[in-house]
Amino acid sequence: MMSYGQQQYKRTQVATVDRGRLIVLLYEGAISYLTKAKASLAENDIPGASGLINRAQDILDELNASLNLEVGGEIAANLRRLYLFMGDQLVKAKVKGDAEQLDGVIGMLSTLNDAWREAVASPEAQEVLQQRPTPQKAQTRAGAQV
Repeated sequence: MMSYGQQQYKRTQVATVDRGRLIVLLYEGAISYLTKAKASLAENDIPGASGLINRAQDILDELNASLNLEVGGEIAANLRRLYLFMGDQLVKAKVKGDAEQLDGVIGMLSTLNDAWREAVASPEAQEVLQQRPTPQKAQTRAGAQV
């Protein structure tokens, strides 16, 4: 568990970061939760694993909700499908208690994280990331509009 000082530092880090770095932090958070969930499954701590998987799912839902399909076009649509697919895999992992399902999602998130880290480091990306997105309704894993 994080100390009060660590929690405050994390809050400040998230509150002052640009959008590109925030996406990287979200991916890292989801990967961390899923890695801990795998450890919980190995210890047969099903409730603990379930809670950690839920946190990773919340991050995927937030990433999905932040997509702007009008501006992002095909890339945003593909990310949406990927986020929904990963969400389905997490549901299966929870139901079956299957760490292999988690490995697949961790692999996909790691690949996306690496790509975002590289992308946000470029000057062109910094210019684009400074633009404010237009909020829009997001499709959730149940298919409902938010």
